[in-house]
Amino acid sequence: MRHAALIAGAAAAALVAAGAITYAVAEDGGSSAAPAAGSADAGFARDMAVHHQQAVEMSYIVRDRTKDEEVRRLAYDIAQTQANQRGMLLGWLDLWGLPKVSSEPPMSWMGMGDMASGKDGALMPGMATNSELKKLQTLSGRQAEVFYLQLMTDHHKGGIHMAEGCVDKCSVGVEKRLAQGMVDAQESEIALMADMLKERGARPRS
Repeated sequence: MRHAALIAGAAAAALVAAGAITYAVAEDGGSSAAPAAGSADAGFARDMAVHHQQAVEMSYIVRDRTKDEEVRRLAYDIAQTQANQRGMLLGWLDLWGLPKVSSEPPMSWMGMGDMASGKDGALMPGMATNSELKKLQTLSGRQAEVFYLQLMTDHHKGGIHMAEGCVDKCSVGVEKRLAQGMVDAQESEIALMADMLKERGARPRS
């Protein structure tokens, strides 16, 4: 289908570029001292890795809950792209010799540490709660498709806000460019998912 082809193309481009970005960060970061543990660069890498992991989890859940090829292909592409980006973010932390966890609340590097309540497992804005993940696992067919698209739309909105924060605050050039790429790709996917929801007689939750 046209929708899935658009997403597949975008995901493929992101994966092809990933190797170059991973290699480039060593040179970019090597031009000066590595970012500090409390920097925006490190905070974004840690938090977005956690955020991405949930998107991967939700995407694999829905692939098992529907036979709709368009939704399954979208879910697979999101899972592959975000798993790859997550590996890059964690790899950069290793490269910089920084811990993958912090004692500070999520999004503290954005000055928003007080906004991440962690209520029912939702550690950052846009993240699904544990109850919502359990509900997704109980649905099937059209219901699973709609709920996944709604959850992922919210998830992308939260991810875009965080990525925009890195574009503004991060100092490592390739990380800023990756963050901007996330903004562009996820804005496009939000528009696509709105169309897919409409085709299924539904709409985004907010």
